[in-house]
Amino acid sequence: MKRIALMTLAGIFLTTLAFATPTEDVKKTVDEVVRIVSDKDLKKNIPKRRLALKKTISIIFDYGEMAKRSLGKHWNPRTPDEKIQFTELFATLLENSYADKIESYNNEKIVYIKDSLDGDYSEVKSKVVTAKRDEFTLDYRLIKKNGKWMVYDVVIEGVSLVSNYRSQFNRIITANGYPALVNKLQNKSNELKAP
Repeated sequence: MKRIALMTLAGIFLTTLAFATPTEDVKKTVDEVVRIVSDKDLKKNIPKRRLALKKTISIIFDYGEMAKRSLGKHWNPRTPDEKIQFTELFATLLENSYADKIESYNNEKIVYIKDSLDGDYSEVKSKVVTAKRDEFTLDYRLIKKNGKWMVYDVVIEGVSLVSNYRSQFNRIITANGYPALVNKLQNKSNELKAP
């Protein structure tokens, strides 16, 4: 009897995991990020906190897909090694650029409005409400890969992170070539290096 109960619980747990919605996946990650930035012990140890944030965010953020979409038409001509290098530089840029913003969390309330599905694509719409009752929209665009929902773009107040980077990267490549973009990303990553 005990064995049947355990098997039933395991089945329910596995079914829940298999049918997690995009909103549930995003919420789980955001909740863990909030827990990390609110942890008093981790506030005293910035490198440890940044590492914990990086690990948590990388579970649901598809840096490869984000890098590919950010490079746009300049992605396909890249060699496999260039694609790997660019993806690593792009991930480092994102992690370091947004670490301070994430760590400045101050009990803002995150409200999940809805998610929409279109095959292997989804968009999770949410809004952030500050302590002063200001609001801004924060939407996540996801793609389903190997049965798991992964974020490939974040849209803040209607502005796509990926589209914004794609415009910047295209201007740099068009004016000065791809090596100039890589050099600029390396320099920017060094400037923003997490402590």
